[in-house]
Amino acid sequence: METVRHALMDNAVQLYMRPNSPHWQCSCSVGGKQRRTTTKEESLSRAKDIARDWYLGLMGKYQAGELKAGVTFRKASEKFVLEYEVINQGERHPRYIASHSARLRCHLLPFFGDKIVTDITPGLVQEYRAHRMTSKKHPKTGEPMRPARTTLHHEIITLRHVLKTANRHGWLPFFPDLSSPYKASNKISHRAWFSPEEYKQFYEATRERAKNPRKACWRIASENFHDYTLFMVNTGLRPDEAGRIEFRDVAIVTDEAMGERILEIAVRGKRGTGWCKSMPGAVLPFERMVKRHVFQPKDIVFGLPQHGIMNAILKELDLKFDREGNRRTSYSFRHTYICLRLMEGADIYQVAKNCRTSVEMIERHYAAHIKDTIDTAAVNVRKNRP
Repeated sequence: METVRHALMDNAVQLYMRPNSPHWQCSCSVGGKQRRTTTKEESLSRAKDIARDWYLGLMGKYQAGELKAGVTFRKASEKFVLEYEVINQGERHPRYIASHSARLRCHLLPFFGDKIVTDITPGLVQEYRAHRMTSKKHPKTGEPMRPARTTLHHEIITLRHVLKTANRHGWLPFFPDLSSPYKASNKISHRAWFSPEEYKQFYEATRERAKNPRKACWRIASENFHDYTLFMVNTGLRPDEAGRIEFRDVAIVTDEAMGERILEIAVRGKRGTGWCKSMPGAVLPFERMVKRHVFQPKDIVFGLPQHGIMNAILKELDLKFDREGNRRTSYSFRHTYICLRLMEGADIYQVAKNCRTSVEMIERHYAAHIKDTIDTAAVNVRKNRP
């Protein structure tokens, strides 16, 4: 219990002493928030002087805008992480959920942590972008190490989530514009793929590697990768989708329309659960995998892509980059499937449905650079002259 209390500055400051403490304490209300501190003085007269100076200093900071009342970014981020983990449990991958917490801890909280959410303006967000571009230095050269465009984009997404959380709870009345003011219009760039000639060159190299591996212990891995290459280019699966395929997800059927054997695959990936009907060329690689490994129903067929073998072959063939400098990865097999289907005249809607993507995405990134999609009969039209 407080035994002694004194009022100062027209009752704006209270001076009191706690039980079992020889020092005077002081409290006041500034900016709608109660504030307390200790004077560390046993003398009442000196404690009054310190309390007055402390109160006047707080008032000066408040008038300068340094003591605004409101919720900090740190508190809003804690609320966001709590809600996001609970609501998206079982619907989002645990690593994706954890990635937001990692970005907050490593980058966003050190910059925005103690700032009031209402003070986070478009200008401050732009300062954050500039800070991320220049803060990390190379240990040898001393030059700034710029983060990748996608890395910074994901950090802004996490920042947007936190500010939306603050807006929903009434802590942020107006949502700021987080777009980059100097961002140029995006080019419609195509995805790295293998042209028919490059694809033939690549799978012939994988076939040769499977027949004559560099080491005897690499034979199984080389054979698996050769079958993986043929399987991917004939199905159009994403690498993560192919990595989740279990033996029970694949069925060899005879297609009624074509009269050929194909694979019907139950796909689980970034777009949820869907179906894929393969080209006939995917059946033989799958049968070789089954014969080689004798799978149980729940066994993973391919697993993660073998980046080491792929990069080694791409380097030998000088195919790691396409003409525009785009890097070829295991995703390039999917891009190759889409481009080859379009070049053969397949219906773009059916290709999009079989690949679990949109027609707009295919038109933007694939059809724009394939000459076979241009109908010369429709373009080279001439009027009949009288």
